[in-house]
Amino acid sequence: MNNTAGPGDGRERGERRPRVRAFGLRTRLLAAFLLVAAVSAGTTATLTYREARNALLQTAQDTAVSTFREHVQQTGFGLPVQGEGVEEVLQDLARRGKPRPWVVFAEYGSVRVSSGENPVSTVITPELRRAALNNPYGSFQRVVKDGVPYLTIAMPTVFKTGPYSVLPSGLVLYAVMRLTDEQLNVDALLVAARDGALPGLAVALIPGLIAARSVLRPVRELSQAARSMGSGKLDTRIPVRGSDELADMARTFNKSAGQLEDSVHELREAEARARRFASDVSHELRTPLAGMLAVTEVLDEGADHLDADTARAVRLVSAETGKLAVLVEDLMEISRFDARAAELNADEVDVAEAIRKTLQTRHWDDDDRVRTDLPVGIRARLDPRRFDIVIANLVGNALRHGGAPVTVRLHTGERPSGTPVLIAEVADRGPGIRPESFPYIFDRFYKADAARTRSAGSGLGLAITQENVRLHGGTIRAGNAPGGGAVFTVEIPLHAETALRAEERAR
Repeated sequence: MNNTAGPGDGRERGERRPRVRAFGLRTRLLAAFLLVAAVSAGTTATLTYREARNALLQTAQDTAVSTFREHVQQTGFGLPVQGEGVEEVLQDLARRGKPRPWVVFAEYGSVRVSSGENPVSTVITPELRRAALNNPYGSFQRVVKDGVPYLTIAMPTVFKTGPYSVLPSGLVLYAVMRLTDEQLNVDALLVAARDGALPGLAVALIPGLIAARSVLRPVRELSQAARSMGSGKLDTRIPVRGSDELADMARTFNKSAGQLEDSVHELREAEARARRFASDVSHELRTPLAGMLAVTEVLDEGADHLDADTARAVRLVSAETGKLAVLVEDLMEISRFDARAAELNADEVDVAEAIRKTLQTRHWDDDDRVRTDLPVGIRARLDPRRFDIVIANLVGNALRHGGAPVTVRLHTGERPSGTPVLIAEVADRGPGIRPESFPYIFDRFYKADAARTRSAGSGLGLAITQENVRLHGGTIRAGNAPGGGAVFTVEIPLHAETALRAEERAR
């Protein structure tokens, strides 16, 4: 069979849906995807912006520098430089500026002339003046003044003294050009890069969602399949898609689930066979045991007329036959619990009176070894026969393995949930229960004293007691009293409707 766990897999009504986590795997996957997309988009936008900006500025700069150098080399100046006549030459140079007109300044000693209104520029820096003196082929510098970008070019005039040597004349020409248009283009590139990155992130969200869904779908299916198997549907399987790691995980889960289903099926069959065997053996033994008990009773009555050795043998056979009969009855009872065939015939009873009848039937009411503290007026919905077994097993166990006197107390209380409960306690004055025995005290055939290989009971009394208490919807626990001795405490719902619901759950 191949059942896929999913929204329509017929989940039980009481099963909780998976809680949506604020920082679950989906959120982390989307965050990681968007982070990678943001870093990629940001890096791409930054590199594109930087390269485009450098290209724009480099183009304007190279054009201006080469044009200014060419014009300066083609213009002749008489030395020493006088202010008259130089201004017209500078204005002519300014008009021929590329990629746009310049403002040209000339400096010769203390002479300062320009093509503009001011003879001296506030944009030209001392660093550029020093570079012009040291480099006869010219220098340039980008400067920002009052938020406005400028390109400043320094070009000294020289005399050629040889094929590869020049001599500075002392006259330095400066060209100042605004880079406003280039800055506007750069700002436009920045806006375009930013506006292009944001939609890119939004578009990247779509493949991020698709990728997260493709990764999380097998994880959700695995989680749902695990919950389905936990609820007992061992035939649950996950559909295998593709051949990636997630598909390998689905195949591994399906293989493990199949092996688990086979193992559980074999265990259930073995358990069912064991239950049937115990039930069949117990049932088949009842008839011969009944005949043997009848014979041993006759032999017991005539044992006094036999010789001593024969009388001891007769009494031993009679005692062992009685133990075997008790064991068979207990095995049949426990097999009914295993087969879910035990029924609860509940009725409203006076609990104190029911306990007195149990003690009276077994002749413990006139025994100084058993004491009672049974308030009157406590009524509960119980199965009288099964409650009788609970009290009888606990008192008998205390008398056999504990110490007298054994005290039976009865009172009421409440569970933490507020449900009223009947509380019955059976305490003895023996050595108590060893700490290592507590986890196994209600196991079948468990003996707290490893040296005690045989006992008067069947070894199933406490296990049957626990099953009867559970059938009532109650609990039983074992402990030691502060003053010494073992204490067994039984709690059973007090109200009839609570007991009825417990009976329905047991069925």
